[in-house]
Amino acid sequence: MIASKSGRALLVVDVQNDFCPGGALGIRDGDRIIPTLNRYIEYFAAEGLPVIATRDWHPEITRHFQQFGGVWPVHCVQESPGAQFHPDLKLPEGVLVLSKGMDPEEDSYSAFQAADSVGGLLADLLKGLGVSQVYIGGLATDYCVKHSALDALRMGLDAYILNDAIAGVNLQPDDSRLALEEMVRRGARKMKCEDFSDMSGR
Repeated sequence: MIASKSGRALLVVDVQNDFCPGGALGIRDGDRIIPTLNRYIEYFAAEGLPVIATRDWHPEITRHFQQFGGVWPVHCVQESPGAQFHPDLKLPEGVLVLSKGMDPEEDSYSAFQAADSVGGLLADLLKGLGVSQVYIGGLATDYCVKHSALDALRMGLDAYILNDAIAGVNLQPDDSRLALEEMVRRGARKMKCEDFSDMSGR
């Protein structure tokens, strides 16, 4: 992956089968964001900008799961069909794939806890690519998207939330709304496809 010539990178968070309708932890409308997310992917890839995709990649035994004391049902177990990216997601050639949730003692919601195949962490990869602005879409608004955005802001990056390409779990009805408000309050900015003038008409 070449350096970002504009300082921008797209972060696609956890668009995996288990987080989409029919999956072990299916998010209502989770798959409906994919066509819009694909537009962002197309735009960033066409501009030669980094596209980074994260995935939950849990071991079979982890305190993240209910049966071992966690909140969640079993999902996104390493190498399982549910852990695969949704088949409609059009990740480009050269996409950087980072995995998280491998430590059985941690929940690892944030993309900044993810690592590539040789252990490189997201923060170091972004620094090496010259990225100062992260555009974030994916699943879920109230967990992994939120924690990723807040970590980006803590690290001094500009965080843009792709408001038309996120969906939330909503264990409580207002969780996603409150998460979005918190991200904006901390300094993130909301945007949508139409805000990219180059994307209009695509």
